[in-house]
Amino acid sequence: MAKLYFNFSTMNAGKSTLLLQAAHNYVERGMTPYLLTAKLDTRAGEGVIKSRIGIAQSADTFAPGDNLLGRITQRDSDKKIDCVFLDEAHFLEPAQVWQLARVADDLRIPVMCYGLRVDFLGNLFPASATLMAVADQIREVRTICHCGRKATMVIRKDAEGKPSKAGAQFQIGGNETYVSLCRRHWRDAMGDPH
Repeated sequence: MAKLYFNFSTMNAGKSTLLLQAAHNYVERGMTPYLLTAKLDTRAGEGVIKSRIGIAQSADTFAPGDNLLGRITQRDSDKKIDCVFLDEAHFLEPAQVWQLARVADDLRIPVMCYGLRVDFLGNLFPASATLMAVADQIREVRTICHCGRKATMVIRKDAEGKPSKAGAQFQIGGNETYVSLCRRHWRDAMGDPH
C-alpha cells in the first residue's frame, strides 16, 4: 500500500540530502522516481534540488495553484512513476497536500515530502500542518543547536544580523539568513515572544 510521508525538520538538517539519496536508491534498482521542488526556491537554480554537501539533481517545479494530482497522473501515464519525491514541502498549499494524498491512495504511488515544520516566528506552515494531519508517516530529521541540543526552531536574521521579529512567512535564504536553534535559544534570541 502506497503512503504519504512527511519528513520534517528545521533548516540545515539534511532533508535534501536524504531525498536525493532515497531517489538515487530507486534509480539504482531500475525504478523511476519523480522529483519536484518549489518554483519559488531558485537558490541552486530553477528546478534543482541541491544539498549543502554539494549533491544536486534536476526536478520539475511546483507553484501555488498547480494541480499536482493531474500532473503526476499524466506523468505516470507517460512513464510509470515508482515514487514521488517532493522537496520544500512547506511551500505547498493545503489543497496540494490533499492532492498528494490522493496520489498515494488512488494512484498507489508513494509520496515522500521533505520540508520545514515551523517558520521563524514559531508558527506551523499551513502545508506542514496539513501534512502532519494527513500523512501516513511523519519522520523528524534531526539537527543540532550551537549548544548541542536538538534544534527545533529557526531564526531569520535581518540586514544587521539580528533576529527578525516580523515579516512574511516565506522568504528564501540559506545560512546567510537562517540559523537553527533549540527552543530555549530561540526564545532567548526572539525575546521570549510567547
